Amino acid sequence: MFRRTFWFSTGVAAGVWATAKVNRKLRQLTPESVAATAANKALETGHRIKDRAVGFALDVRDNMARREAELGEALGLDAPVDRELPPSRRLAAIENHHSPKYVEGSTYPTYSYNRNEDH
Repeated sequence: MFRRTFWFSTGVAAGVWATAKVNRKLRQLTPESVAATAANKALETGHRIKDRAVGFALDVRDNMARREAELGEALGLDAPVDRELPPSRRLAAIENHHSPKYVEGSTYPTYSYNRNEDH
């Protein structure tokens, strides 16, 4: 009698367990549940991609700053700046040696300002 009760109880427990497992799986396969699972996976993937992209952008920015420093050092851009003004230069457009108004030997061209000279 004990043996029959044991096997009967074991069968009932197995049936309850199997029914619960099948019902749980069926609930997971409903369209709403599948859509929710897909949305959750997409969000997780998006967060993972964003974290990697941010890490990549930070790496690129660090390497860019390091390379700019290397180039600045190689080109001497980081050297102290000379605060003196460069010497003044005469403009080539002003020096017209073929003009009858140009006076030889002067530092800057001198012109006659007689307004009636050309008329």
